[in-house]
Amino acid sequence: MWLAKSSISKGVIKDIVIVGVGILVIWFGLTLAFGTQNPFYVVASGSMIPELEIYDVLIVQGHEPFEDLEIGDIIVFNRPSDHNRVIVHRVVSIIDDDPKTLRTQGDANPASIPGTDFPITEEEYIGKVVYTLPQVGYVTQLLKPPINYVIIAVVIGVMVVKQITKRKKEKKITFLEQLDSEQLDSENQDTIKELSDIDKIEKDSEYSEHVEKSEITEDKKIDSDESTKTDDKTPEKDKEE
Repeated sequence: MWLAKSSISKGVIKDIVIVGVGILVIWFGLTLAFGTQNPFYVVASGSMIPELEIYDVLIVQGHEPFEDLEIGDIIVFNRPSDHNRVIVHRVVSIIDDDPKTLRTQGDANPASIPGTDFPITEEEYIGKVVYTLPQVGYVTQLLKPPINYVIIAVVIGVMVVKQITKRKKEKKITFLEQLDSEQLDSENQDTIKELSDIDKIEKDSEYSEHVEKSEITEDKKIDSDESTKTDDKTPEKDKEE
């Protein structure tokens, strides 16, 4: 029982590791492809309505050079005042060319906010928005406590059930193989016994034939001896007469 539980635990851990490694590999590939630490951002405010709605998911291209940005581009950047917040706004003007400095503004905002919308340099720049997935960000709400814990528990439960089912199938297959092996051994033993009986019968038959031949030979010899004796006696009688 303990071995079975240990085996199931190892199977679950193995599945979790495989899933985790798979996610890491995919994420690493995406960061290389898009040139940012995080190629996906969820819109958290209504400052870009109607262009961007809350919970829209943005795909950001970090390989887009800062020098190539133009007025009208929607970009993602760190707030210049403290770099502790990520902003998604539209470029509305180029303040300076050396070094290039931009001013942005939310489409729904009446004006640019100093320290938030400008000055934006290459240091604050993260990437350019190249694609939008409408309302997909609602999924992120499901990942907040306590729902995320429920999802994790369900995933682990599914993995456990999967491992138990797998073990049961393996045991069933092993039992059937063992049963087939026992039946095969039994059939082989029966076959060997039958062959042994047949061989014994054949030997008995050979022995019987040998005995019969010996008896027939002895009978013939006795008859021959008797005939010889009879022949020897007959001349004597003739002589007397």
